[in-house]
Amino acid sequence: RDLTDISLLESFIHLRYVDLSENKLQDLSPLRSLTHLLWLKVDRNLLTSACMQELPYLQIISFAHNRIKDMGGITHPRLANLNLKGNKIQTALGLSHGQLFSLQILELRENRLESTAGLNLPKLKKLYLAQNAIRSLEGLEGLGQLTTLHLRDNQLETLDGFCSSMKCLQYLNLRSNGISSLQEVAKLQVLPMLQALVLLDNPCSDEPNYRLEVLVLLPHLQRLDKELVEQDERAEANEIRQKRQEEKVRTAWHREKKEV
Repeated sequence: RDLTDISLLESFIHLRYVDLSENKLQDLSPLRSLTHLLWLKVDRNLLTSACMQELPYLQIISFAHNRIKDMGGITHPRLANLNLKGNKIQTALGLSHGQLFSLQILELRENRLESTAGLNLPKLKKLYLAQNAIRSLEGLEGLGQLTTLHLRDNQLETLDGFCSSMKCLQYLNLRSNGISSLQEVAKLQVLPMLQALVLLDNPCSDEPNYRLEVLVLLPHLQRLDKELVEQDERAEANEIRQKRQEEKVRTAWHREKKEV
């Protein structure tokens, strides 16, 4: 509706659901008196900041497709779902970890992030980071409850940064990155619950017997590149893994004998 001023809303203090999408808003300060607000949608406006007065009951906010450059000033204690898709955010370091202890879903697709540093959110379960410019994975050790991680269409060449404290991660999408070696995929062995992995459109997916080699490295996968792992594939991968382990033991024994 091309709204630029929402000061009229200040008197509607019992509003719980507000949708102000597709306007020309640059200022949300009139919402500070809406202390009963549960759900707020302000997609496709002209906002340059997500900073707002803390609202005690706010659980869902969508700031998609604005002009927001950082994540400072988001401090709502009951916020469970935050959507910042399609903004201009370059870093997550401004997040208020101390206050966002209820956040479970964070949507940051189509931004300008170069790193995951700053995403230390202990209750987070789903994290969407596709279509950024991420080159390095940092600070993931605090994501102990994360089950889903989307990193499609980024610039990752290595998979350093995953750690065993990510004990709930089940789904990982790495499609369309720059991962060229299956040795990088071996670094995902630290993820004890990983069941579904997407590696399509990485250079490593063009390697001979790629699918089989990934299953040799990650025997617990249930799904690879959207396809279920078949029993015969698993059996073949187990056989190859066993042969290689036996070969490694033999080589080590011969080396030891030679040294003696």
